[in-house]
Amino acid sequence: MILPPATLGMLGGGQLGRFFVAAAHEMGYKVWVLDPDPHSPAGLIADRHLQAGYDDFAALDALAAGCAAVTTEFENVPADTLDYLAKFVPVRPGAAAVAVCQNRIVEKTFLQDNGLPHGPFVPVRSEADLAAAPAELFPAVLKVARFGYDGKGQARVANVAEAVHAFHAFKGEACVLEALLTLDCEVSVVLARGEDGTVSAFPVVENAHSRGILDVSIAPARVAPALADEARRCASLIAERLGFIGTLAVEFFVSGGHLVVNEMAPRPHNSGHHTIDACVVSQYEQQVRALCGLPLGEARQHSASVMVNLLGELWYEGLDPHGRYREPDWSVLHAVPGLRLHLYGKHHARHGRKMGHFTVIGDDPAQVLDAALAARRAIGIRDI
Repeated sequence: MILPPATLGMLGGGQLGRFFVAAAHEMGYKVWVLDPDPHSPAGLIADRHLQAGYDDFAALDALAAGCAAVTTEFENVPADTLDYLAKFVPVRPGAAAVAVCQNRIVEKTFLQDNGLPHGPFVPVRSEADLAAAPAELFPAVLKVARFGYDGKGQARVANVAEAVHAFHAFKGEACVLEALLTLDCEVSVVLARGEDGTVSAFPVVENAHSRGILDVSIAPARVAPALADEARRCASLIAERLGFIGTLAVEFFVSGGHLVVNEMAPRPHNSGHHTIDACVVSQYEQQVRALCGLPLGEARQHSASVMVNLLGELWYEGLDPHGRYREPDWSVLHAVPGLRLHLYGKHHARHGRKMGHFTVIGDDPAQVLDAALAARRAIGIRDI
């Protein structure tokens, strides 16, 4: 076990890293963050911020020399970086597990090879692949294989011609073409897996998106208990097959009453933010525990919860007379019983950027949902 007051390393400095730093500090650890952004939200509260790229070997050497173990807050850290650090210090999750989640083609193939539920898809590396795609795959969604998130790098296509047009718009990057499913809802499972194979999964979360970005998460999800149990079982099996150590999120579509894995995130997840306020341990404390070889905490949810994302658009509503964006009136949210506001300390607001979130907790799920949606309207979030 790695015990306090050891120093832990974090690759990436966004809000997920910031919450990790806060959880580690609460547990008595120090944290160094490596991130190129001088205004990194995690770097602002870390014990040391190494302002460097993920391929800066001098910075990686410093991180390895100063830290007892290293983790990551986003999946696009190069696998070579994780492999390099693993020569000197424990890195959890490992490069092999992260690499599966970095590329949609590899991810879908992993699901297929392991008999895990997935929708119809074909890898696309050329126009010929699109021309050969089965007609029954359409209408479909074309997604870039790498670096797509929050709805970016995706296009709905009705036929091969539209798919070819989108493929060119993505500059010929490798993609996956996925059948467009009719959805009952979307859910996710956040879990932690320790080095000994122990899994601790949080209750299933129900998610609603707006313009491809997570908008509202309801926990526990309003789905049948049998389906929730199956989602947790499937997510646990994915973690096992990946040999995963750390916090993992698995997003599912529910289509025709059946689960379909959408994607995996080898890190804490936006849909797990509520665990800070509504569960015995948070997803971030679990990440610390798994990284350090500690026993995993109890992932029990003690309160019904609804999480609402706060995007940069809020800062541009009602511009001041000089056309500058302004800080929203947070007193509106602070007046709501059971509401916890979390702002990420980001340097500048922009449209579509996740600037914070709030979570409402309580005993009655229906009342919690009503209160959260009312607060969402009161702060100025528009329904799409």
